[in-house]
Amino acid sequence: MKLKSLLPAAVLFLSVVGISSAKSWDIIVDSTAKAGAVQLPAGQYHVKLVGATQAVFTADQSGQKYTVNVKVEKADKKFTDTAVENTQQNGTEVIQSIELGGTDTRIDIGE
Repeated sequence: MKLKSLLPAAVLFLSVVGISSAKSWDIIVDSTAKAGAVQLPAGQYHVKLVGATQAVFTADQSGQKYTVNVKVEKADKKFTDTAVENTQQNGTEVIQSIELGGTDTRIDIGE
């Protein structure tokens, strides 16, 4: 009898976990930028983590997907906003990291 009552709770829990892991964050790339080994054209993107080693950038306009290797780090506190840290290298914008708003997660982008 107890097993039957636990089954709906387990299904609900797994569906909530699945929904939360499907979270994405919006960023804007003002000009063509390099993210790892990938060139991202200027535009708006949805960023979604895939496990602890990859992020998928989906272009808002075209739906084009770009997969980038990342390193996931945890901060001491939650970030209030999503923020992109980038630098200029040889005249090219290079995305270094992204702080994911509403979480304590930062993704570092390497090559």
